[in-house]
Amino acid sequence: MTADDRIFVDTNVLVHANVAAAPLHRVAYDALAALRTTPASLWLTRQVLREYLAVLTRPQAFTLPALDTVLSDATFLEEQFRMADETPVVTAHLLRLMRNVPVGG
Repeated sequence: MTADDRIFVDTNVLVHANVAAAPLHRVAYDALAALRTTPASLWLTRQVLREYLAVLTRPQAFTLPALDTVLSDATFLEEQFRMADETPVVTAHLLRLMRNVPVGG
């Protein structure tokens, strides 16, 4: 990987990586740890941050962290990851990608 590589991190990866009781905790945690050793930049959107907060503040099959921890996590994520803007330009780029790259779901 190079410094030009951009990696988008999904909500599920963040949840599993940050909650020790989550089913795929070790896999997600190790994957993020490995990515952080590369020169690639790791990206989130504000939507992912909102989803993270929503998931970790509703009942789950696994034990959830305290609200203060979840809020601290959100601040940490915002500081440690690049944040992709949600603008009309981003939407236009998404639509171009979807026209040119096979997608589903």
